[in-house]
Amino acid sequence: MPGTTGTTGPAGTTGAAGAAGTTGSVDRPTAHAWAALGGPPELLARVAFRGPEDVLPSGLPVRRLARTTVAVCSLAAAELAAHRTGAPVPAVRVDQGAVATAFVSERHLTVDGRTPVTFAPHSGFWRTADGWVRTHANYPHHRTRLLSALGLAADAGPEQLAEVLGRLPAERIQERAYEAGALAVAVAPVSPTVHPLVEHLEVEATAGVGTTAGAVPARPLGTAPLDRPAAGIRVLDLTRVIAGPVATRTLALLGADVLRVDSPRLPEADDAHADTGFGKRSTRLDLATPADRAVFEDLLATADVVVTGYRPGALAAHGLSPEALFARRPDLVLAQLCAWGWTGPWAGRRGFDSLVQVGVGIAAHEAVDDAAGPDPDGRPGVLPAQALDHGTGYLIAAGVLRSLVDQRTRRPGGRHLRFSLAGTASWLLHGIEPEAPHTASPEPYDPSRWLAETDSAYGRLRHALPPIGYEGAPADWSRPPGRWGTDEPVWL
Repeated sequence: MPGTTGTTGPAGTTGAAGAAGTTGSVDRPTAHAWAALGGPPELLARVAFRGPEDVLPSGLPVRRLARTTVAVCSLAAAELAAHRTGAPVPAVRVDQGAVATAFVSERHLTVDGRTPVTFAPHSGFWRTADGWVRTHANYPHHRTRLLSALGLAADAGPEQLAEVLGRLPAERIQERAYEAGALAVAVAPVSPTVHPLVEHLEVEATAGVGTTAGAVPARPLGTAPLDRPAAGIRVLDLTRVIAGPVATRTLALLGADVLRVDSPRLPEADDAHADTGFGKRSTRLDLATPADRAVFEDLLATADVVVTGYRPGALAAHGLSPEALFARRPDLVLAQLCAWGWTGPWAGRRGFDSLVQVGVGIAAHEAVDDAAGPDPDGRPGVLPAQALDHGTGYLIAAGVLRSLVDQRTRRPGGRHLRFSLAGTASWLLHGIEPEAPHTASPEPYDPSRWLAETDSAYGRLRHALPPIGYEGAPADWSRPPGRWGTDEPVWL
């Protein structure tokens, strides 16, 4: 039987390499993330940063995390471009203004002049009998489950929710929500737990093939344009919300044929897809029906990459565990994403960026203002962006791009990578040294420089431009988002 063995890659620990600052001309967080991805260290000299520095202000080094994740993704794209063009690896120049704008892309989005609502009325921080809790109820089914778990009617408003939450202890709310399949997390102090930034798992030998691990070669790649280094790569996108879709949106930017596949029973918000659907196509397949399952298996048979963003074990119920995927495709690149990490008591729980911020202690940390003291009403704080989502998205894309090169230059065979929002969060908390105070940037930050307008099936979109920065990189996506779930389930 095929399977995986749990060896952790270079990101399994955080040490001196994770500190902020530079070693010579190399930015330390960038060196740490690049090593975690298995990148050749000599390429780090190709990376430089420019642009405004007073962006993404926070008590934590969010600016460094953001620019680092974009830098390693840009460097991985440049490495693949060099492999496919035969030219030297192009220089990487990451603009911090472009990064800051992209990291809040969902806030810059407008649809025919309308600004979407980022969080629904039942989502947010709420006082409890002994502290604070944060809920996530943006999707209708999550709102229904939350209200039901608290004994409220399906049409109960935020005021009724606040009244009930105010009478209960935060952890009791958290556990009642979990048991009901809803989402609520008690605000916790900073956790000392360190999750790996990236996990590299070995793909074992495949029964019946008669080869050892890593001996199944990936299909050859021909030449590709400098601005489309992933051209011809087929990506099955089994992700939702922000982190996974940001990863696949980035792969699509670089030329990959990305097909997002969703269940028709799990509708997506149009505004969310309008932000993260650039460059890719989207279809709906019910894997529980034989006809749709056959279509999915045909897609999988010639896919190069699968990116998943469901809870650990959720896809195994459909026969899509890593072991099962590698049994069919031992040369596959599989990148998995979860919220809370791949081990521990919370590994199987649902989660979103905002909730992971709460559970690992970021919300408690950000409630303190060193100059003014704690918020007067004790309200927890937030990062200036959904930085765990966006940062993890660029790390995933970087991991996929690096795997495509690694398969063809170092060792053939499948690649299995695992990422988590908790891993990115613990890196932010414990792996990147806080920045020293600096004077105002000589270059003011104006996000309009990195915004564009595009006509789409949803209407006229104002959107953030991609921040990927290497010499010759694409400036925008090749196509706007189409209507969610309306594309044919075929490869181009």
